[in-house]
Amino acid sequence: MVKRLAGISRMMARQVADVLWPPQCLACREEVSQPRSLCPDCWACVRFLEPPLCRQCGYPFEFDAGETLCAACMANPPAFHNARAVMAYGEVPKRLVAALKYGDRQEGAPSFARWLRRAGAELIAHSDVIIPVPLHRRKLFERRFNQSALLALGLSKLTGLPAAMDALARTRYTESQAGLGQKARQDNVRGAFAVPEGRRAWMEGKRVLLVDDVFTTGATVDACAQALTRAGADEISVLTLARVVQSRLVR
Repeated sequence: MVKRLAGISRMMARQVADVLWPPQCLACREEVSQPRSLCPDCWACVRFLEPPLCRQCGYPFEFDAGETLCAACMANPPAFHNARAVMAYGEVPKRLVAALKYGDRQEGAPSFARWLRRAGAELIAHSDVIIPVPLHRRKLFERRFNQSALLALGLSKLTGLPAAMDALARTRYTESQAGLGQKARQDNVRGAFAVPEGRRAWMEGKRVLLVDDVFTTGATVDACAQALTRAGADEISVLTLARVVQSRLVR
């Protein structure tokens, strides 16, 4: 009876909250029927990434060529084994990521975790642990939270896969990757990540699911994958909320 009354109280509280503060679209803040969702107009603007995709980096192909690699992965294979993303980076995803990353709007995280679970189902099934791309302690102090860790924790809660927040560290401060070209991005993060000494034995043989918000050129996740491989990880998969889709340059 107590549980039933508590459930009724929570339902009534939600109904009152919906009247006083109607749920808003995560991207444009227009009123929506369901909390933590997108309005029809914003939803229509999102390109969710589906096969056919590059077998390794997950870049979308225009035509189905079977399980093959994109030109960039054939020319310069990344350090990670495979990667997938929920959606192509565009106007609406840009707003979603910016609101989470810089606007402290964390209410969308549960929805993002569900999207990640769907897009990364195959990767999740073959992983032992979820590890977020870490922030340097200076940047973490400035932002107060790591958006990638928030996504990783949400995904862990949905899947039951453990999340290791301390298994990978950013050992030096790096400038923002925004506005940098591919080579500059690689130079900026080269050697910037490491598995802490106390975690190296634990990392041996692990199949890691590395989680981040946006895959742009892949420089950051590639640097993370190199550090994880050096520490003995057996396989590294990458799962991101969004990824840049444009004319491919050789990585």
